[in-house]
This record gives sequence, structure tokens and C-alpha cells, in this order.
Amino acid sequence: MRTLWKPILLYSLLTIGGLISVYPLIYMFLTALKPMTLLFEFPPRLLPSEITWDNFIEAWVSQNFARYLFNSALVTLASFALIFIFSSMLAFAYSRFHFKGRGVSFAILMGGLTIPSLTLIIPQFLLIRQLGMYDSFWGLIVVYAAGSIPFTTMLLKGFFDSISTDIDESVEMEGGNAWTLFYAIILPLSKPAFVPAIIFNALVVWEEFPWALTIINDPMKRTLPIALANFQGQYTTQWGIVFAGSLIAIVPIIVLFLLLQRYFIAGITAGAIKG
Repeated sequence: MRTLWKPILLYSLLTIGGLISVYPLIYMFLTALKPMTLLFEFPPRLLPSEITWDNFIEAWVSQNFARYLFNSALVTLASFALIFIFSSMLAFAYSRFHFKGRGVSFAILMGGLTIPSLTLIIPQFLLIRQLGMYDSFWGLIVVYAAGSIPFTTMLLKGFFDSISTDIDESVEMEGGNAWTLFYAIILPLSKPAFVPAIIFNALVVWEEFPWALTIINDPMKRTLPIALANFQGQYTTQWGIVFAGSLIAIVPIIVLFLLLQRYFIAGITAGAIKG
């Protein structure tokens, strides 16, 4: 019995923590299922006495919601493509090459992680406007990619460092070069490291609000966070519709995490072996 109380206590605490974490989603979902007449009933009920899917239908057909969902998906995919290209090459260079200023430049790159993104909005806005990317998807994609490169580089470098350098010598003996090592060996071996990178960057880009609000004027180019903010402004009292729209917006991220969750912990652990 003495050996049983520790796992029982542990799993009890984990269960309580899990319920606390998932409760907001449950509350949003059950509220979204309530008709308007039951949203403000007293005493309030968690389980609706009457269920309707009208809130989800209304959220989907209102304000070009499908268009905003497509915009967010396009910006997220394009941003991660740039993040993947530049971060993987940077991480490979810092992991395998020794050059003058390597430590200083890497420290400066990591220093970018300490700068709050909100403090950069004005200089970013001026730069993007001068580059002719104002009110365009590129204005979002370039800034999102640039902001995520330092963290992704750090994550990938930790994994690249864990790959034995004996492979480098084998590639060189076979007549290969640095590009062969990077493209044919390092990248295929590093697939687990890209899973946490995909999830983290997808979350950041998908839910980003201040920069999207600043740079996008065209209503047809808005992303989901902006659309939801405007949606809530229009339906200030119809919380069922607001919650339904919010749930639709988080479904792609939940699906992405469920598909990749078995690789997530492995990637984080592997990337932390060396840094």
C-alpha cells in the first residue's frame, strides 16, 4: 500500500490539472450548442437543456469566415516554408561549421528571442511599407518568418549537434560535400525535430493578432484572429455564435497536434540532448 499512494496521488493531480485545462473548451462548446434564449438563463446550466447547431452554421456563413480560414492557412504554410528553409540552413551552419564570429553571431541571433514583438511593430511597419508589402500577405509572411527563425534555429541546432560528426567524415570520404551532408543526411535524420517546430510556429502564426491588425486593411485579406475580433464586435451579446466561431478556428491546430503528438515529445527530448 505504501508504494501505491504515490502513483495514485500523481495521477489524481494530473487528472485534476487536465480537467482544469480542458474546461474552457468544454464550456465554449456547450455554450455554442445553446440557443440564444438559453444563454443567459438563471441559474446558469453547464449542460444545455436544448441543443442547436445554428450557432456553428451562422458563424461559418457570416463575414466570409471560410475566406479568413483560407487566408490563415495560406499565411501559416508560407511562413513555415520560409522558416524551414532559413532556420535549417542556419542551424546546420552553426552546428557543423567553425568560422570567425560564430559564437557572437549566434548570441545576437538568440538575443532576438528576448525582444518583445510589440516593441518592433513601428519599425516593422515602416520597413514593410518601404518594401511595398503593406496590405499584402507577404507583409505578414516575411515578418512572421523573421520572428520565428531564432527559436527554430536554436531548436534545430540542438538536434543537429546530437548527430554524430562521424557521418560528416563518411560523406567526405564518399566524395560528398556540405550540401550532400545537409540535404541527404542531416535533414532526413532530423524529422523528429521538425515536429515541435511545426507545432510551435503554427500556433504563433495562427493566433497572431497585433501585426495582422496593423498591416492588413483589405477585408478580404484578413486572417482569423482579426475576423473573430470583428465578429465579436458585431455579435456583442450572441456569445453562442462567438464561441462557435472560436471553436471552428482552433480545430485545425487541434487536428495538427493530434496528428503529430507522438513525435512531439521525442523531438523536444532529442533537441535538448545538446545545445
